Amino acid sequence: MPQPPTHTQRPGLRNGPARSLSGLLPFLKPYRSRIALALLFLLLAALSTLLFPLALKALIDQGLVASDPGERVMALREHFLALFGVGVALAMFSAARFYVVSWLGERVTADLRRAVYAHVLRQSPEFFERTQTGEVLSRITTDTTVVQTVVGSSLSMGLRNSVMGLGALIMLIATNARVMLPVLGMLVLVVLPALAFGRRVRKLSRASQDRVADTSAIAAEVLNAVPVVQSYTQEQAETRRFSQATESAFDTARKRIRVRSGLVAFVISSTFAALLWGLYQGTQAVMAGQISAGHLGQTVVYVILLVSSVAVLAEVWGDVLRAAGATERLMELLATRSAVAEPAAPRPLPPSAGGAALRIRDLSFHYPSRPDQAALSQIDLDIRPGETVALVGPSGAGKSTVFQLLLRFYEAQTGSIELNGQDIRHLALAELRGAMALVPQDSTVFSANAMENIRYGRPEASDEEVIAAARAAFAHEFISALPQGYQTFLGERGVRLSGGQRQRIAIARAMLKNPPLLLLDEATSALDAESERMVQAALERAMQHRTTLVIAHRLATVQRADRILVLEQGRIVESGSHADLLARGGLYARLAALQFESA
Repeated sequence: MPQPPTHTQRPGLRNGPARSLSGLLPFLKPYRSRIALALLFLLLAALSTLLFPLALKALIDQGLVASDPGERVMALREHFLALFGVGVALAMFSAARFYVVSWLGERVTADLRRAVYAHVLRQSPEFFERTQTGEVLSRITTDTTVVQTVVGSSLSMGLRNSVMGLGALIMLIATNARVMLPVLGMLVLVVLPALAFGRRVRKLSRASQDRVADTSAIAAEVLNAVPVVQSYTQEQAETRRFSQATESAFDTARKRIRVRSGLVAFVISSTFAALLWGLYQGTQAVMAGQISAGHLGQTVVYVILLVSSVAVLAEVWGDVLRAAGATERLMELLATRSAVAEPAAPRPLPPSAGGAALRIRDLSFHYPSRPDQAALSQIDLDIRPGETVALVGPSGAGKSTVFQLLLRFYEAQTGSIELNGQDIRHLALAELRGAMALVPQDSTVFSANAMENIRYGRPEASDEEVIAAARAAFAHEFISALPQGYQTFLGERGVRLSGGQRQRIAIARAMLKNPPLLLLDEATSALDAESERMVQAALERAMQHRTTLVIAHRLATVQRADRILVLEQGRIVESGSHADLLARGGLYARLAALQFESA
């Protein structure tokens, strides 16, 4: 399977900016009619601008040169009205173009952000072993903002000034062919160095976006661990680390700005010099009586339009190059494929009464980040519907890895897992995970109220069902005591709750989901003794009608499990009831002796 490009893998840099920006075509395609409308208004606005010099020529030659004063006044009025009409048309078409193009920029950016975010959410945890969350956030926010600038502004300005500049050049050649054709040849020579500048700007633009992503990654990591940072008094050290990353981003941006400024200066000065030479030749033609004063005035305005268009295009080209780098990063993210794929033809999950049936055969697994170390090795296991099985063992024995593979967060290298007789690789991920509810050791509480946090387990549940689940998890009492009860906002990551309260919210969420298979990963680890007894009783009631897998380090919580599996170094080394395992005097007995003696 192809790996997503990293900061050292940038095949896109070998492509041109047009190839890079072509990744936006699927996002632009649904709005073809809007794009056509924007192009129409753009063309009309450019043509309105190009009509101005013609109206000016008529004003000079007919309104100012006429011999009769009365005719001169009437001609002036007519020509000024014509100029005013051109100005009104330009204003209306420019306003319409601005609205449609700005709408397109906002719409395409919103679609792009949504697509990238949805794609990232479907990635397996293996993706996040290689990619920092802060970098993903940088691509979703900073990179899409750069793209928005081009789609919603710069690209429109570039097209408008391209039409104006090309039109002005055509008019100059049509009216002064002998003078302007050599000028055109000089302008072609300007393009070649500009292309070399452009490649350099584009590489630095991509590097600049990468450095900004580094700062976002550091900030996201540290802000999610502020209590740890403060408890170890590392505020200054983290500030220095962020400052160094910020300075690195600034240095790269400064190089990009310097090269881009040189590009703008070179293009404008070279173009201006070539056109001034052409304009000088035009003045010589007026003095020789070869063209009229109005003709010269027309030429002057067209030269100004051409020079201003080239100046704008030089700046827009820098924006386009920067957007090409940002688009490459976004397309790399969208091109990433999850290591855990949906089956091509999903099979239905067979029903079972009284819980789920699990069968694991010859299961072995290595984490992608640790390919030489087996997390699980040749695991064989049969679990009957309604059975409660506990997984115990020292840290790193592979207990949580079993849960990861059951949920298909990772794909095992060898072996198989069957749920109700169906290989889980043949089940749609939504159906597989819908049959399970996980209560992790580190409970997640979202930035929402208590009602919505519990309803996360089953979004269509009624308020009464949510409250019933909270009661079963012994969470109703403390939720009711909150300032607004179930409508109380719990803060980011549930910072307004204690660890035990967060755990009971997570348990209520799982009980509301009511799945046939319940996965408890140290589900009572954060509870005090009284709360643990209440929640343990609630869990025991919930376990009566479903299969339950329990991970526990505190062996007192699994004594009544139907079966206890002892894992060590990725293997099942013992299996039996609490009493049987104590009698054998093996690893379980040693762990129990350490815990119960210390208690």
